[in-house]
Amino acid sequence: MQRWMDLRKADPRQPANRALYGCLRQAILDGSLPASSRLPPSRDLASELKLSRNTVMHAYEQLLAEGYLRTLTGSGTFVADVVPDNILWTRTGAASRLKTGDDQAPPIPLSGRGRGLVKDASASSIQWGAFVPGVPDVTEFPYRKFTQISARLWRRPPPELLSYSSGGGYYELRHELAIHLRQARSVNCDPDQIVITEGVHQAVDLIARLLGDPQDKVWVEEPGYWGIRSVLTINGLRVESVPVDEEGLAPEARHHGRPPKLIFVTPSHQYPLGSVMSLRRRLALLEYASQHSSWIVEDDYDSEFRFSGHPIPSLQGLVPDAPVIYVGTFSKTLYPGMRSAYMVLPKGLAASFSKAHSELYREGHLLTQATLAEFIKAGYYAAHIRRMRLIYASRRTALIAFIEKWLGSGWLHPYDSNAGLHLVLSLPNEMNDVQVARAALERAVAVRPLSKYYAGQPTESGLLMGFACVSEQEMRAPFEILVECLRAQNAA
Repeated sequence: MQRWMDLRKADPRQPANRALYGCLRQAILDGSLPASSRLPPSRDLASELKLSRNTVMHAYEQLLAEGYLRTLTGSGTFVADVVPDNILWTRTGAASRLKTGDDQAPPIPLSGRGRGLVKDASASSIQWGAFVPGVPDVTEFPYRKFTQISARLWRRPPPELLSYSSGGGYYELRHELAIHLRQARSVNCDPDQIVITEGVHQAVDLIARLLGDPQDKVWVEEPGYWGIRSVLTINGLRVESVPVDEEGLAPEARHHGRPPKLIFVTPSHQYPLGSVMSLRRRLALLEYASQHSSWIVEDDYDSEFRFSGHPIPSLQGLVPDAPVIYVGTFSKTLYPGMRSAYMVLPKGLAASFSKAHSELYREGHLLTQATLAEFIKAGYYAAHIRRMRLIYASRRTALIAFIEKWLGSGWLHPYDSNAGLHLVLSLPNEMNDVQVARAALERAVAVRPLSKYYAGQPTESGLLMGFACVSEQEMRAPFEILVECLRAQNAA
């Protein structure tokens, strides 16, 4: 009884039948309910714990199905003589431990690539709140309109929408995307050039597999998105970091040896610093790629959100037949959990990529894609972007006002281009941005240290601050906490 009360107090939101199942299972494992002991009738236990009888019966049935209990007709329910966990577990006192005697399983060796990936992993477990960078305000997503479309499609879905997909994704979605990208991003494409992927990482993985061989050279931005580097490295490509400045990617003399097979850039809003690639650099990069048979991968991750001036046209649409693979995502415009992105491929690559995507990843989610296609066609997608652009602009203005009031205008990174879902707070080079971010996280404020975006030796110290998923009204308190962390680090 006391164990049950403690469990409910610790996690009152857990469904009662799952909580009771877990409580009984743990009692069996730690010996509190020894083998062959009889459990009380479901009606009696329900009365004692003030639960419905169905709740108790569901817990009993789950334990029976998993082999923890057995029944004897006319006699009742008993703890099994040998429960499943005893095959792998032994007991030391009241606690269950592995046979090795350790609290955790002994480490199992990974491949060299696997060890490197796990060692350098940078994905955060915190993906919401002040000031998580790169995350949109998912609470503003027009879910009612989206679910209305989805519910209608689910009433009588065609069988082909419930099976595997092929051909690069749902055609109507690719058709609507082609129209949107031509109008909003000046991308030259038709539906057959588009492949729908499960996020940008999958798109990059497919590009690396189909266009790169082991040890091929690949250029990435420095600083740049760590996720791209991880995907390229795990595919055996030789990643070479190229610095960026206020005009974007800036190759130096040391980079002009063997040309890269792939060049990854974020020209419309460099991630993470925010600069926009100049027309001069864009044309030079296109010419370089054409001359050396390199492929440019244009990651246009958040270009929909520009808050002053005209939108920056895509690199892909700048010249005819550009050697560019354009990559976009719905993670920033709608919500990350949708896990939906897309590639716009040169016509000579599209069929091969479509076939390989189906071969490697077994496409699906066609009902979601069909819903999204109607969502775009009805004008809801463009309207949502327009609305969120106003909201994000207001939040960005509020965050800059806090920075200027509490720290001064010189703390905003000089490459900032009034766009995107985050900005970069420049720190004095002697200030440790990793320690500041760690101290802030301990107080529930999530910023990311700029130094972690460098593959080599960092040349700047700073903090990435996302303003999209925190309202102006909720911004002050976490910002004051961050200022306290900065002052404490400065005084150290």
